[in-house]
Amino acid sequence: MFDVADKQETLREAYAQATVHVSAATIKLVKEGKSPKGDIVENARIAATMAAKKTSEIIPYCHPIPIDYIKIDVNLKESTIEVQTYVKTVWKTGVEMEALTAASVAALTVYDMLKPVDESMSIGQVTLIKKSGGLKSFQEKYTKALKAAVVVVSDSASKGERQDKTGKVATELIQQNGFAVEHYKILPDDAALIQAELKQLCDSQKVDLIVTCGGTGLGPRDVTTEATQKVIEREVRGVSEAIRAYGQKRTPLSMLSRGVCGVRGKTVIVNLPGSPKAVSECLTALFPGISHVYKMIEGHGH
Repeated sequence: MFDVADKQETLREAYAQATVHVSAATIKLVKEGKSPKGDIVENARIAATMAAKKTSEIIPYCHPIPIDYIKIDVNLKESTIEVQTYVKTVWKTGVEMEALTAASVAALTVYDMLKPVDESMSIGQVTLIKKSGGLKSFQEKYTKALKAAVVVVSDSASKGERQDKTGKVATELIQQNGFAVEHYKILPDDAALIQAELKQLCDSQKVDLIVTCGGTGLGPRDVTTEATQKVIEREVRGVSEAIRAYGQKRTPLSMLSRGVCGVRGKTVIVNLPGSPKAVSECLTALFPGISHVYKMIEGHGH
């Protein structure tokens, strides 16, 4: 199975269909309720619903997921019985396999119940009609690469007492999400220096995104949050709330971060903690949603 522990939960939907080819006489039998094994339509619905919920037990590499809604339609046509399935969840992985499994088992149930009366019966295509959801659906497309800067705030790293790993992790992940990291700098925990650097990146270099790493805790030298608050013109609290909510599911220490997010001009500034692991988790929470902010800044709305 793939590791989906780092994925975010999003609305997922899937539609599937299965077709069973039968004779016209069989359709008439089903409509009249004379099938020897009982109600075909209702049993197909029940079987499909059960199958959707049991998919991870049938298909070996499917993740067990919570299903929020299942809808099964069974339609009797001139010479076919069509089963349409719809499955919905808010989770880390899609539900296309649940929809397909539901349709498949419904078709098998129809076949089993009608095989005593129709030897010419056959199961046709089982098809995924549509699926939606996942973070990919929120990825924005831009005609040019957005520019980013990484600012590491650490007394020890700025003095050369330890090698910076956090900034390198941040740079790599930001680049993977379509940004060109054009600036990387290590600063001591000095509010005046941090403010000056942020203003220069916003006003002179006009980068699109600044990610600071470190100085967001409760230590006596942690001043990145205060420095950032004096630079930004509008705070975007939802971003920092989303980052902490994502982190809190992985460590109870996430709530101790005081990092903020805000906008100065057309530049977005995001405070992240100082550890490489925390930065990796925070950036996973940040993308791809943060990219939409640039269309909002330009006045394109939602």
